[in-house]
Amino acid sequence: MKYLHNLSRIEAFSDAVFAFAATLMVVNFDMGSDFTTIDKSGAASILSFFVSFFVLVALWWVHYNFFRRTNYMDNWIIACNAILLFFVLYYVFPLKSLVQSWMGEGITTQNSLVSLFLLYGIGFLLIFLCFSLMYYRAYKKSKDTSNSVQLYFYFRHFLIFVLVALISIGIAYLKIGIRYGSPGFVYALLGPLCGVHSYFFYKKYDIA
Repeated sequence: MKYLHNLSRIEAFSDAVFAFAATLMVVNFDMGSDFTTIDKSGAASILSFFVSFFVLVALWWVHYNFFRRTNYMDNWIIACNAILLFFVLYYVFPLKSLVQSWMGEGITTQNSLVSLFLLYGIGFLLIFLCFSLMYYRAYKKSKDTSNSVQLYFYFRHFLIFVLVALISIGIAYLKIGIRYGSPGFVYALLGPLCGVHSYFFYKKYDIA
């Protein structure tokens, strides 16, 4: 006998993992012993915590929206979701270190910065590859034509994130403009690329 998947339990488990990731950030938040003054190291720690926390919230929001857009669930989506949550936990630490490196903290060599950009890029790529595959699976199984178009849009939308991450990883691996943070600036392409994709997709499918 085949049982239906329990969406509420999957969402509850996912929320628990996001909460755990936030807890890990708080545990690793170091302000030092003197709270009356904030030096450069303390400022870098505050900024890295701020950026990491709101990136985590943004990822949670993307995850939340997936479950708003479809009620379909199967073992493939559960597996992708589990892998996604694993990489969310993995992603927090390179992101914090990357932000601290912008303020001259923690990273002392070019090779260390290359490794950090590679770790960040791989985490970013795998997270959004999971999102894209989840949308693709839901799109293939959707019986609602109007909803399937929306799911197909987001499948392609998050593939753009994967493509940009691949470009960033390639630049970091080749050590092009590492001193100037070129692999990080590549992510600015997301805005125009996603905008162009939306324009032509909506035009093709006559979406207002």
